[in-house]
Amino acid sequence: MSISATEVKFDDATIWVSLSDGRILGVPLAWFPRLLSASSGDLLKYELSSTGIHWEELDEDISVAGLLAGRGDQTRSTALAAE
Repeated sequence: MSISATEVKFDDATIWVSLSDGRILGVPLAWFPRLLSASSGDLLKYELSSTGIHWEELDEDISVAGLLAGRGDQTRSTALAAE
């Protein structure tokens, strides 16, 4: 069985991802700098796929597998992401 995202919501510090198996994941926006610095309007311009979430205008892709594994933005080094 493949688990996919069914809905995405945001608050000031968290991205909330509802999954097809009923779970809801809350992940700090700080894990994804492009999302953290985006406007609320840009955050809502996402597309869901069978494997994750995509923001065309923000050049951001988040996989459900990565969220479940506890991975944040993999495009920056750990030292830079922590600053």
